[in-house]
Amino acid sequence: MDSSDIQRKRITVVGGGLVVAHSVPMRARMIHSLSGKQSAIPYGTKSRYILSISRENLNKDLLTAVEKYPNTKVYFGHRLLKCNPEERTITVLGSDNVPKDVTCDLIIGCDGAYSTVRAHLMKKPCFDYSQQYIPRGYMELTIPSKDGEYAMEPNYLHIWPRNTFMMIALPNKDKSFTCTLFMPFEEFEKLQTSQDVLDFFYKHFPDTIPLIGQQNLTDFFPLPAQPMISVKCSPFHFKSRCLPMRDAAHAIVPFFRQGMNAGFEDCLVFDELLDEFNNDLSKYICLPEFSRLRIPDDHAISDLSMYNYKEMRAHINSRWFIFQKNVEKFLHTIMPSTFIPLYTMVTFSRIRYHEAVLRWHWQKKVLNKGFCFFGALIAIGTTYLLMSSRSPRLQDYLRRPWDWVTNFQNTTCFPANSMESLEQISNVTNR
Repeated sequence: MDSSDIQRKRITVVGGGLVVAHSVPMRARMIHSLSGKQSAIPYGTKSRYILSISRENLNKDLLTAVEKYPNTKVYFGHRLLKCNPEERTITVLGSDNVPKDVTCDLIIGCDGAYSTVRAHLMKKPCFDYSQQYIPRGYMELTIPSKDGEYAMEPNYLHIWPRNTFMMIALPNKDKSFTCTLFMPFEEFEKLQTSQDVLDFFYKHFPDTIPLIGQQNLTDFFPLPAQPMISVKCSPFHFKSRCLPMRDAAHAIVPFFRQGMNAGFEDCLVFDELLDEFNNDLSKYICLPEFSRLRIPDDHAISDLSMYNYKEMRAHINSRWFIFQKNVEKFLHTIMPSTFIPLYTMVTFSRIRYHEAVLRWHWQKKVLNKGFCFFGALIAIGTTYLLMSSRSPRLQDYLRRPWDWVTNFQNTTCFPANSMESLEQISNVTNR
């Protein structure tokens, strides 16, 4: 996962701030072109960076933090079978294979994109649900360390954009990189043999072959590509008894690197609401307020994640896109509180996700109008200079449009006495 300085505060609230030591800072995107050329796109100022964190270490740190609370019990090897919010009970299956009913004051479901808790709520009236599988899968690869050091520059999110697909690499503390190849399923299906895999990488990612290794590539690809799902639902709560969170409520595709952060923010907002309502869940206010606050934000980051895939795999190759990013960076420098790039709003601030989207759309309109205005000025100025350099008399002519009428009269097809000529012809005919 990735985490900015703002997300680090979210983690501190949830997990005690233990994860920072296990993270690697990334200060920019490093774009790898097909020719092997590398170019960096910073996330903002030099003080801004995101963190690459191992999920394994993160899970360990969170478990260590939760075990410090004396009123908390952690059970391993149990599976949730049923959820019954009406009776405030759940049914779990332990290692003894004997179902056991557990009574709860509040059921918080963090059981993933295929949530059992959410599946029960879907049977309730007025509960909206939608899911979308994108037509692309992913496969994880590894770039091992080289002589005990990183094989590439470590403080970057490395991206190999190839229009219809892409590969990324995130640094780990053990000096390796975790690579993820995102690609349409039909492209994965074409890679049937080891030679197919090598030919594909030599064609599209030639600079990664010595980093990953030919043997490692052919070992990874017999594994099937994994699907990616986006889930939306509403509301997030059932009365004052049940509350799905994180992927159970809003699974998103990973292209904005905000899935875990959005989950942490769920916890942070819920914690703030518990403080506001004095931990009182009996008045049917706290959970509805959580739904009211989080639904527009979590749906917004879901849509942004879909958009960001297009940006990372295709737009980032465009010079026009790079120019726009530089303009946004310049405007943010001179007007830091008025113009804020989308990535900065999402990653480096507590601006709500849906508010960031609204502001982003407004800023895009302003930028597009500005580009059109300056483009028109450049076109008019260029045309004027070209015409004036070729014909000074033409320039003088264009400056006096009132002379055009006179000129038209002098060059018309009909002379001034044309009516007299017609009358003479008519008289001859009568005679």
